[in-house]
Amino acid sequence: MMIICEDLLFSNGAKTEEYNAGDSIFEEGTASKYYFQIRFGTVKLNTLLEDGKEFVHGLPFDGHCIGESYLFTGHHYAVNAIAVTPCEIIRIPKNKFLKILLENPELMLTLNKYTADRLHFRYMISSFLAISDPIIKLQKLFDHLKKYFGFEEVYSFLIPYTRQQIATLTGLRVETVIRYIKKMQEQKLVRLDSTKIYY
Repeated sequence: MMIICEDLLFSNGAKTEEYNAGDSIFEEGTASKYYFQIRFGTVKLNTLLEDGKEFVHGLPFDGHCIGESYLFTGHHYAVNAIAVTPCEIIRIPKNKFLKILLENPELMLTLNKYTADRLHFRYMISSFLAISDPIIKLQKLFDHLKKYFGFEEVYSFLIPYTRQQIATLTGLRVETVIRYIKKMQEQKLVRLDSTKIYY
């Protein structure tokens, strides 16, 4: 699932950029100059706090766009975007991207729905701060992902994140995630196949 058709982006001057794990795609405090869409790979959107801790807003991957809301404001980025894995990302200058939207107004609805879904996800992630039960945190995350991708059957959805990434999103320690995913398996809430988690 791509937010905007690749061919449309490329025919309007988009190019692909390759990033290694750990590379910065954009930084907090800089101006938004491009529309970014992930062809493959996982990106971390984070904010670094004064005490050196990190707050992770999301881990978008294949097909997602990043930082798109900043194309419509004069604000500088309030987050960093960092490649978690090797990534290939489509990049098109802001003026060319806005021209595509003006010529294809239905794409604005598509982009608005995507941005609204991401906002919902961020609200949900923020609510984890008030939840103490790790299983409830994990279930809320897995429920959201499963519904987002349109899966309904039990064990039909492969969770697209590593245990470390799940820990980052839920604010749990990775050891806690490992322990409670095993408990969820015992309660038949998930099915494990090697490192894969099916929900």
